[in-house]
Amino acid sequence: MTSVTTEITPDVQRKSPAVVRQAKDRRRSLLLLTPGVIWMTLFLLLPLCMVVYVSFWTQTTFAVEPTLTTASWEQFLSSPTYLSAIWTTLRVWAIVLTATLVVGYPVALFIGLFVKSKTIQTALLVACVIPFWTSFLIRVIAWRPMLGTEGAINTILLQLGVINEPLTFLLFSEFAVLVGMTQIYCVFMVGPITFMIGRIDPSVIEAARDLGASFGTIFRRIVLPLSMPGVIVGAIFVSVMVLGEFATAASLSGRKVNLLGNIIVSQVGSLKWAFAAVAGVVLTIIITAVITLALRVVDLRKEM
Repeated sequence: MTSVTTEITPDVQRKSPAVVRQAKDRRRSLLLLTPGVIWMTLFLLLPLCMVVYVSFWTQTTFAVEPTLTTASWEQFLSSPTYLSAIWTTLRVWAIVLTATLVVGYPVALFIGLFVKSKTIQTALLVACVIPFWTSFLIRVIAWRPMLGTEGAINTILLQLGVINEPLTFLLFSEFAVLVGMTQIYCVFMVGPITFMIGRIDPSVIEAARDLGASFGTIFRRIVLPLSMPGVIVGAIFVSVMVLGEFATAASLSGRKVNLLGNIIVSQVGSLKWAFAAVAGVVLTIIITAVITLALRVVDLRKEM
């Protein structure tokens, strides 16, 4: 008896329903990705490449020439002013990030865990966003009459007898910048954490209570781990905005606090494009490193 071996040719494989369906899915995926890839290329990658390119241009006193050199980088990395701006930016970022987490997490915990009504939760979150209905600069400048030597805080403390003379460090100092940034960006920490806490199944907490777990144990073993993706998302939001800040520092510090954002603004105003590009590249590297580090703490694609 003769055995017949049938081989599937490539033409037959290409015409099989599974192969055709895979090819269609691949083309559909590429079609859906194309607009986003084009957008990111035109408005993110190309501008970044241009900034890096300009950072190597030759900077003169009143002009910049497209002759490649590392002079701007050498001057930036050897200047105490610019290096101090980097460390000041990192210090302000770390303090504001910690402050927004310390202030925002309890608020998010209360809204997401203890408020059972979705309507009230929405109302409270809207109340947190109400300050954003006004201009950013107005919200920043509004701190001046609060923190000034004749402002509300000093007046109240003097009337209560807590202090004998006005506190001068409240305004036009790094303290004022920290207070202003914490108030402005705290909502970006509250929102993501509230969302993640609201997703926790109440039956899991009830089961833990039935087993005799205290609130501290429930928070440490259940609430905190499950809310970490929200903390990371909030930290990314706050980090990106704080690291790129310049208006709050200029307004509330009296230009005593020099951040990388202020360096970029001042260099652009002086038409020193190469120095501004160097500061921009350094700032982009810092932001990229912070986001990468945050994403290593929690796998958002898995947790979300």
